[in-house]
Amino acid sequence: MRNPIAKKITQVQPSGIRKFFDIASEMDDVISLGVGEPDFDTPWRIREEGIFSLERGRTFYTSNAGLQELRDEICRYLDRKIHVSYDPKKETMVTVGGSEAIDVALRCMLDPGDEVLIPQPSYVSYVPCTIMADGVPVIVELKNENEFKLTVEDMEKKITGRTKILVMPFPNNPTGSIMTREDLEPVAEFVKEHDLYVISDEIYSELSYKGDHVSIASLPGMRERTIVINGFSKGFAMTGWRLGYCCGPEAILKQMIKLHQFAIMCAPTNSQYAAVEGLRNCEEEVEEMRKAYNQRRRFLMHEFARMGLECFEPYGAFYVFPSIEEFQMSSDEFATRLLKEERVAVVPGSAFGECGEGFLRISYAYSLEDLKVALGRLGHFIQRLRNEQEGI
Repeated sequence: MRNPIAKKITQVQPSGIRKFFDIASEMDDVISLGVGEPDFDTPWRIREEGIFSLERGRTFYTSNAGLQELRDEICRYLDRKIHVSYDPKKETMVTVGGSEAIDVALRCMLDPGDEVLIPQPSYVSYVPCTIMADGVPVIVELKNENEFKLTVEDMEKKITGRTKILVMPFPNNPTGSIMTREDLEPVAEFVKEHDLYVISDEIYSELSYKGDHVSIASLPGMRERTIVINGFSKGFAMTGWRLGYCCGPEAILKQMIKLHQFAIMCAPTNSQYAAVEGLRNCEEEVEEMRKAYNQRRRFLMHEFARMGLECFEPYGAFYVFPSIEEFQMSSDEFATRLLKEERVAVVPGSAFGECGEGFLRISYAYSLEDLKVALGRLGHFIQRLRNEQEGI
């Protein structure tokens, strides 16, 4: 029999995140600080609207691009949040999570051999989606000393005549790093100088702890070069509702909607009705969740300082990215021992790219009670490692 597997899928490595949760699921008394999922329930108003839509029999397909009512609300939301205006009919599409938007954008914009600049550490889907779109992922290594921000100097080392797209993963998963307007301005000039396009993944934009989130699309000359991707999973605690969206130039969105039409048809109907309610009336609940995450973030930074564990202060998403280089072991080995010896599951930084080696991703999308117990166990483990190093 001939080989049934496409060569390009064999280039894609399985997610490095799942390994530890598969192990942890078979162990007792494990506290997991690894999953990037809010521990809050979806706000009741959103759930109620989802239930009501089912009771009303709203179980039909929507238009391929999404409910017009929802697209209208998305555009109003982005106008007041990132100060960029979009046409809800021609420049907006509702997707099955933000991840679908990433995949569809890359498949619609890349020709075989086109290169994509992907800053790392970052979300695990960018590289495989680029490969499956016949593009070439080019890794731009972010540095701890720069708080894992993207700089022009980093990109200049990687740019070629085949570079077409820059992925902007901020606020960042796994580091929690953000890009301020001052950080973004030279990047935007670089993009225009080299005639690039940007896929700006802003799924964590509602979770920013140092002023309002700034989108690169809001900078002069960048709206027509940028696909803005966002969704409801993180800020609105709607992971299982599988709902995202993207906005961008009409010429690009027209092709994205066409591909979405053939592959997906439309996003879940009751999720779309529920999201309308979220955008209209749930900013107070989103703000309450943001404040709770910020409290947890400050607690973790305080505890890391008490342990003497190096970690730059992140101001976005719900992750911290402490360094474990002092222990002279791989992040995979550290995470494995921490799980087996202290029953705490975290994600090795190497799961987010080679330059994540020497770090851990710890999520604070968990209750303060769980975080206190987990950090106590981590403190014991770190002290034991330091004793081992000193031969005690």
